[in-house]
Amino acid sequence: MPDYTRAELEEFWDSWLAVNREAERIGDWRIMAEHYAVDATYGWMYAPDEHFMAVGRDQIRDWAIGIEMDGLDGWHYDYQASLIDDQKGMIVGFWKQKSGILDDSGKEFEILGIGGSWFGVERQTEGEDAGKLKFAWQRDWFDMPSTAHTFVEIIKANKAPETLLKRMAVSGHGVPGHYHYEDIPSPVWPPPVEAGNYLTQTPTDVSAGSTAEATEATA
Repeated sequence: MPDYTRAELEEFWDSWLAVNREAERIGDWRIMAEHYAVDATYGWMYAPDEHFMAVGRDQIRDWAIGIEMDGLDGWHYDYQASLIDDQKGMIVGFWKQKSGILDDSGKEFEILGIGGSWFGVERQTEGEDAGKLKFAWQRDWFDMPSTAHTFVEIIKANKAPETLLKRMAVSGHGVPGHYHYEDIPSPVWPPPVEAGNYLTQTPTDVSAGSTAEATEATA
């Protein structure tokens, strides 16, 4: 059984939504770092062989909500819906990614497709965070082709501020936290999920099926 109540989990999530709004207001997402455990992991995929992964609160502060978010002043990530599983300690938030930049018709540039964040929450047992709820891991997903398209449209409309142009230049495996798939320091699927702790369906044994089919074919 979880060592926290549903009310505590909801209160923690509400505090996350509040600090998101404050980060957007001041244009600095680093203030959200204290919601993560000291050893938390946070990652997402740019391409099949380019993944971002931050390991530990310091890397999350400096890379995930630092380097990766710098230059996105005025952007906002409005949560459209949230799902809270108080038995597994998981929260999924679905957000729209909007630029705060208007086109000539007054419409805001927006990245289409569904974006979201998947969180694992745990009560900390050691150090200065002992007793507090923190994010143990986070994995994001978003529509990368749509993201690229919207950035290009902003540039074509001559609406891109210099800060955004500089952010768009931050890419490739040379950027801190960008890894080839085989080198990711934490798995794409969060550690407890990768370990099978929440397995919902037993994986299909494709090799066994192929062997059976081959046997039938030669019978």
